[in-house]
Amino acid sequence: MGRPTQLDDLFTLPPEEFTAARNALAKTLAGDAAKDVKALRKPNAVAWSANNLYWKARAQWDALMKAGHALRDAQIGALKGRKTDVRAATEKHREALSHAVKRAHEIAQAAGVHPNTDQLARMLDALSLSAGLPDDVGRFSDVVQPSGFDALAGVKPAAHHGTASSSSRDELKKKKAEEDAKLRREAEQRLDAAQEALRDAREKADTAKRALNRAEADVRDAEREVEAAEAQVKKREA
Repeated sequence: MGRPTQLDDLFTLPPEEFTAARNALAKTLAGDAAKDVKALRKPNAVAWSANNLYWKARAQWDALMKAGHALRDAQIGALKGRKTDVRAATEKHREALSHAVKRAHEIAQAAGVHPNTDQLARMLDALSLSAGLPDDVGRFSDVVQPSGFDALAGVKPAAHHGTASSSSRDELKKKKAEEDAKLRREAEQRLDAAQEALRDAREKADTAKRALNRAEADVRDAEREVEAAEAQVKKREA
């Protein structure tokens, strides 16, 4: 499925207008195209905010993606033994992320959307540090979770040959300890994000279950009303 303007426009609408607009668009299509559009889910607040940063504030989006790629390259370069300024790249990325989150919030608030700030920051951080953007960029329906190990997948620290001085060995040990600590923190962050996503999913399931129970009760009440009305009609006809 391509990226027609009408389809992109769905994800810039206020969330409460998404479903009706999606269904209207699906009716103008046929076959698999109609099914694909009909299957699109309404974005949650965080996904909506990320989408609309992409569509409505491309300068901030591009600045964040550029800073994220620069940080990723610096980290990989350091692991390969190249001289890179990871600290400077980290600071630039942090600044770009802060600006992007702030702008996304401004856009969201203007539309009456209220995303979770931490989740939004993690999603934008994950996208900026990924090896490549997903195909559905601008059309996210749910939060994209961080995957810290992906950026460094397959990268091996540079081998050091010859006789190393005691200070060099200590420096290598220090760098390895710092990298191990960083990877542990990223793993813990991913765990926290996954646990939060699980809680959100359970809450959504409970809400849907309660809504279904209410709907079933309404159906039963309506059936009883119909039966009572039919009984009155038959009584009057007798």
